[in-house]
Amino acid sequence: FNLQVDEALQVSVFFFFKQKTAYEISACLVGSEMCIRDRYQRRVHGDKQIKSNQQMFRGLGYKSIRKFGALNLSPSCNQALEIGKYAINFIKNGNPSAKVIDRVKLFHLDAVVCGVSALALKTNAPTILREEALLHSKRNKESKAEIESDVSTEQKEQKEQNKIRKSGDAGYAKVFGSDRLCLVEKAICANSSAVREWDSNGTVFGYDSKVPSHQAGEFGHNDFYAVPVAACQQNTSLTGKDAVQGMILVDEIRGRLAEVFSLKTYKIDHVVHGAIASAATYGALMGATPEQIESAIGMFVAHYIPFRAIRAGKQLSDSKGASAAISTEAAILCMKRAMNGFVGPKDIFRNPEAIFRLNQPTNGDSPFDINLGESGDDFSVMGMHFKLGLYEHQSAGALEGALRLIQKHKFIEPKSISNIERINITAYQPAFGIIGDPAKRNPTTRQSADHSMVYIVATLLRKATQIQDIKERDFSNLDDLWKLLMLEPKDYSSSAIENKTTRALMEKITFQHGGKEYDEKYPDGIPTSIQVYTKGGQQYDSQLVMYPSGHARNNTANLESILNYKFRLLGNLAMENEHLEEFLKKLSNIEKLNNHDLQDIYSCKIKYTRKSIDA
Repeated sequence: FNLQVDEALQVSVFFFFKQKTAYEISACLVGSEMCIRDRYQRRVHGDKQIKSNQQMFRGLGYKSIRKFGALNLSPSCNQALEIGKYAINFIKNGNPSAKVIDRVKLFHLDAVVCGVSALALKTNAPTILREEALLHSKRNKESKAEIESDVSTEQKEQKEQNKIRKSGDAGYAKVFGSDRLCLVEKAICANSSAVREWDSNGTVFGYDSKVPSHQAGEFGHNDFYAVPVAACQQNTSLTGKDAVQGMILVDEIRGRLAEVFSLKTYKIDHVVHGAIASAATYGALMGATPEQIESAIGMFVAHYIPFRAIRAGKQLSDSKGASAAISTEAAILCMKRAMNGFVGPKDIFRNPEAIFRLNQPTNGDSPFDINLGESGDDFSVMGMHFKLGLYEHQSAGALEGALRLIQKHKFIEPKSISNIERINITAYQPAFGIIGDPAKRNPTTRQSADHSMVYIVATLLRKATQIQDIKERDFSNLDDLWKLLMLEPKDYSSSAIENKTTRALMEKITFQHGGKEYDEKYPDGIPTSIQVYTKGGQQYDSQLVMYPSGHARNNTANLESILNYKFRLLGNLAMENEHLEEFLKKLSNIEKLNNHDLQDIYSCKIKYTRKSIDA
């Protein structure tokens, strides 16, 4: 097989055909076999040679060749090892644009505010996992009551802070609202659980508009920022800039995996992609080798796969919100063990009995290629979505549609729903199957309520009826309605779940699957429509909503304005306003912090409620 290319590339092609698992490579390729780094090719061969090589590799069956500033891991390479190499290189040399940095900082801020507010209201799983982390802290002489509230006298608090305000305690990190040094995997687990509890932080539906084969639409959430922060709290050579780089990295790996492999299709929980990304990111920041990262990824995939049983059943449990936390804890343990010499399964993406090839059989390759950003704007985080309140993100189109109808037609009557005959919502799969599950029509737990389309929309409309002058107000800007009716924690309390007006509205709502017309538009958008029928004979139709406010491709909402409102709505549940503003400022400037300052990044005075919101 003779190609008119340079001699080194001829050798590479020879190895490809002679032995697919060979690890000998040419100088213009990176890592095992045919993992292609276009930037390096550009420097060595020039634009003309790149075009020739791209044509050749496409002819050999490769799914995509990324442009300058990105890396493609082909199906025929050891992707786990290459992810390790990529992660290490990205931490050192990655060059994301200012837009990417600003976006990930905003997602991080959003996540932390969600987390501290969940702790302040004593939600169950975050409280338990935080207590567990504190019980594994370096100083465990406090009583259980002190651990629960993290309160001591001002003198004792100052003394304790002086003891532990030091950098780089290997193996330890800090939980939200505490200065105690906890086992790193326990601290990460606690913080990740708190972040996810409200189901209100960032979301991704794996989708790359430029690559048709990278539109698997797997879910994921921005639950994993505790990982790079915890690594930086141990490694004294790292700064806030490295923490942000790690946040971009963890989002990039999990976001790109979500584009190419749909875990939910095989009843596997979506947190697997985040756990893989967490192992790689933690290892890269802590000085692991590519082989150790490969080993950790292999260990996690072979030993710790969670299933969507977590999200099935008539009523959802603490496991739903804590799934990312528990899987990430396992991933960090895998990485620590690998760094201590434990050898896990190699080349896990091509392992015929691991989840990838087991569910998508191949002749030996991985079922997919992976595109990973290295510089510029094209990073997965830029396609991730914000939630503008507390709701399952697949209900965002229905919420936006309802708000548009309130804005345009003013059909809401103060303190009354008697004028509403019925409401119909139409959406796509998987939205219909997940938040339209018949069991979700009667939620009795907060975890089920925030995964019930009829409950979420009914609660929004019930809140609107409580605004006395709702019909007189001028809502020329939809952002104002999002702020006014923003769903918040109290809307999922036990009393809210049993609210008679909400329940009556739920009975008026039907939710139907829109079929192919809707399904083919996901995961590009969140295709949803809502119609309201009044007893007076009027029919109001939102028409198709594709990119609701908060969606990455929405270009109408003032996102930062709505998020600033959300940050203070939730933040004021957790701390006094003066402390909140200082806390938000510190988080907003994380990339400017030195390692000493990073030790206190999550230090804050949380004001705890007397009893749990779930009591």
